[in-house]
Amino acid sequence: MTQPLETPGRLGVWTWSDGFSPVEAVDFAHRLEGWGYSTLWTPEAVGRDPFSFIGYLAGRTERLILATGIANIYARDAMTTKAIRKTLSGMLPARFILGLGVSHPHLVSKVRGHEWRPPLEKMREYLDAVESALYMGPEPEVEAPIVIAALRPKMLALAAEKARGAHPYLVTPEHTRRAREILGGDRWLCTEQKLILTTDAEKARELARGHLKQYLRAPNYQNSLREIGFEDSDWAKGTASDRLVDALVAWGDEGALRERIQEHWDAGADQVCVQPFRADGKPGPCLDTLEKLANLNA
Repeated sequence: MTQPLETPGRLGVWTWSDGFSPVEAVDFAHRLEGWGYSTLWTPEAVGRDPFSFIGYLAGRTERLILATGIANIYARDAMTTKAIRKTLSGMLPARFILGLGVSHPHLVSKVRGHEWRPPLEKMREYLDAVESALYMGPEPEVEAPIVIAALRPKMLALAAEKARGAHPYLVTPEHTRRAREILGGDRWLCTEQKLILTTDAEKARELARGHLKQYLRAPNYQNSLREIGFEDSDWAKGTASDRLVDALVAWGDEGALRERIQEHWDAGADQVCVQPFRADGKPGPCLDTLEKLANLNA
């Protein structure tokens, strides 16, 4: 009998899938398996459906845990999400993590056309609705864990109460330390960390600012950053200050990247979900970075 997923593993990979062709996506997943990464996190915004993508990779991989980081709760009603969870739990026993999040007001109201509601209230109601929704299909041997995108104390507390853990995005080791205190010792903390393998400070910060710009306009990220000591001046006119760039995006040689990952582990992260950008500025994950960090999986 299949046992439930006891741990998400120490090191995962977070990346957008839209830049991959189907063949490239499978090749990438095989590389991650070969390098020993435990989990591939797939986001959802305005591109590919993450669950179709996971289903495609499921039969073409052997060990890789496939996770949504995150699936937008406004995109599907609770009954559909429950059916997805049950279906993928059965097809990917102990290899699927359902990551859920409230997304952002502009994506929910302007892009999707839904009414934006207070995030904490909406997430609590949604999790309760998923739990109670009608499902009459085959029951899986083990149920896939749910983690929620949580940044601030109340959402982290909800993750501790209603989910298997939290998946914070755009955070620092200090945030990880605070999150662990709120979650307690028995909940998963799967923390995303951006990386750039270059020792050229000017180049690294320029690339990092380009990647951060879209996030620094979002109120939820701004509020989270304020709580860990940053100020509005750190993202004035949408441009990240040096100290904010250096806190959110680890750059430098291999040793510097390893040090930042270790800081998250030391602060209480169960898994660090690395997002390695290419130093040449081209889209897609940096395979060289992932290969160099692979022995951290040993």
